[in-house]
Amino acid sequence: MIRLMKSAALAVAVSLSATSAFAAENVRLTGSGASFPAPIYLTWFKDFSKKTDGVTVDYQSKGSGAGVQDFLNKTVDFAASDSAMSEADIAKVSEGVQLLPMTAGEIVLAYNLPGNPKGLKLPREVYSNIFLGKITQWNDPKIAAANPELKLPAMPITVVVRADSSGTNAVFTKHLSAINPDFKAALGEGNTVNWPATDKFIKSPKNDGVTATVRQTPGAIGYIEYGFAKLAKVDFAQLQNKAGHYVVPNAESGAEALAAVQMPENLVATLPDPEGAKSYPITSYTWMIFRKDNGNPAKAKAMRDMVEYSLTEGQKIADSMGYIPLPPSVVEQVRKASQSIQ
Repeated sequence: MIRLMKSAALAVAVSLSATSAFAAENVRLTGSGASFPAPIYLTWFKDFSKKTDGVTVDYQSKGSGAGVQDFLNKTVDFAASDSAMSEADIAKVSEGVQLLPMTAGEIVLAYNLPGNPKGLKLPREVYSNIFLGKITQWNDPKIAAANPELKLPAMPITVVVRADSSGTNAVFTKHLSAINPDFKAALGEGNTVNWPATDKFIKSPKNDGVTATVRQTPGAIGYIEYGFAKLAKVDFAQLQNKAGHYVVPNAESGAEALAAVQMPENLVATLPDPEGAKSYPITSYTWMIFRKDNGNPAKAKAMRDMVEYSLTEGQKIADSMGYIPLPPSVVEQVRKASQSIQ
């Protein structure tokens, strides 16, 4: 009888341990949102899933606005956005919200001109007025004056903008509003903007949509994350920064821009027009958004582990993929804040 009871207890113990092992093997995290960091996030999540027993991470690149909406609708475990979640939206989340800047990037102006002229320089006044619809020809005297060595065609400028609710939109229009009062007054800033209603403004969804449209459209210019431009091998302009210098996007000019701003306690730092002689003018952090109370210890731990992977192994590949590694002080702030994901 005792032997039977022992074997029954053993069977129950084996069954329970098998059940818990099975549960551990089935933590699936779902996220959605920003297309700006999608190339690096997808690389991180694939590698993290491969290296972490029992955890898989699925991420859908659909634009910052759609990601935040999914988060509010509770259809995803986490979201990603290039514009920090608004106070009004945060107030809708009873479980509490933790915003974590996970990487940073630069928005470039990709262009497609006959003959593929390299090194196009665009003054601040020029590129902001192109997106205001005021400068409409590639051989405009102000573009020509900044590029005496380039033969610029007498062709209309086709402006490619985002069709969806987008954090890239918010970062870009915040910058244009900061440097051009007319842009601020006419169009303003935000995830969505009422661009000029002319046939020379084309709308495309997500960073990859804008990239593809620029590549396919002679005379086009559009704003995309540097990593997409790198990947697609499209030409992009040198932009004039606040100090008056023309700067190319890369890890150095991006790091210089990040160094110009102190990360506050809430981890929401914006750089509408960074100081610094070598700073690239359109640089931004991008955030992952988590609930503080997830009601599921296994998922919460998997999310904390995912954040830790991103802060360590993940940062090592940022530069090679066209992103800016987080400053060490910011890594420490993010690591500490991630402990609130429970």
